Amino acid sequence: MERKGLIEFKGRDVTVVGPDLQAGDKAPEFSAQKADWATVQALESTRGKVRVIGSLPSLSTDVCERETRRFNEEAASLGEQVAILMISMDLPWTLKNACSAFGIDRVETLSDHLDGDFGAKYGVLLKEPRILRRAAFVVDREGRLVYVEYTPAIGVEPNYAEVLEAVRRALSR
Repeated sequence: MERKGLIEFKGRDVTVVGPDLQAGDKAPEFSAQKADWATVQALESTRGKVRVIGSLPSLSTDVCERETRRFNEEAASLGEQVAILMISMDLPWTLKNACSAFGIDRVETLSDHLDGDFGAKYGVLLKEPRILRRAAFVVDREGRLVYVEYTPAIGVEPNYAEVLEAVRRALSR
């Protein structure tokens, strides 16, 4: 599925690949690469936990760095029952270097660079620049989406308060 008219990149309309998901949908499983180049099935590898999935254009940008740092800070208060996954099209080397430089140690960064599996399944793959659209998802322990936010522009950060509230509700079930 390809759609236009949803988002611009550098002032130009770009094609979004995949559907917009909604709260209540089953979260699609996806494969991605970790910073060490190992391929994982992301939901399976975090089964039984509440998951926050942040879709990022690139950890090489200020907004993505700020968002990843913020979720890394929040992870400390959320506990071991929450997994935070930040995913971009960056190569695994970039993920490793960024985590080291930014002190990211509680968030798992993932790369969708091989085949855009996550991007296409979650409706965040921007075809022409081949980057991911910014979005935030919360998946409960049963694998259902309980929160979905597609930001209106690439440079707009997610609503952290709403994401964290969705996590707390999912933890209390």
